[in-house]
Amino acid sequence: MATSFGVRIAGDDLVFCAAHFLAIAPDQYEPLHGHNYRVTAELFGPLGDHQYVIDFAVIRQMLLGILRQLDHRILLPSDHPGLVICRAEEEVEVGFAGRRWVFPADDCLMLPLADTTAELLARYIGCRLIEQLASHCQVAFSRLQVSVEERPGQTALCQLEPS
Repeated sequence: MATSFGVRIAGDDLVFCAAHFLAIAPDQYEPLHGHNYRVTAELFGPLGDHQYVIDFAVIRQMLLGILRQLDHRILLPSDHPGLVICRAEEEVEVGFAGRRWVFPADDCLMLPLADTTAELLARYIGCRLIEQLASHCQVAFSRLQVSVEERPGQTALCQLEPS
């Protein structure tokens, strides 16, 4: 009989509140708006010496640290081909399709993404989690799935597998 194992980390503490907008087409964008995002992570792999995939507390703390960095920020995609982002000492100016937004620099978080969709946020969170797992606890795993819920009934998923 084939057996596989995994852990699922979810809960009311795995949330972040952030503002964003999507630049959909050269002349189409969403208005600036925010979400109370909920995040869930599932890690699949073999049982370790202690007969579990990973200690729940370890992965929860790593995930909480990542979400704290996203919380109460304006998320800006630094790799978007159509956005012009100029960061000064105290402000960030964003230009797109003849529109201009200016935000306090301390409120902005530049993410190395093509856009700030829930799917790409899930991948970003998953990649950061994998980096932390690799540097802190060397957990062997076969797959990581991260879900980011924008609102009830609207959840994006990203599955990552080690190469």
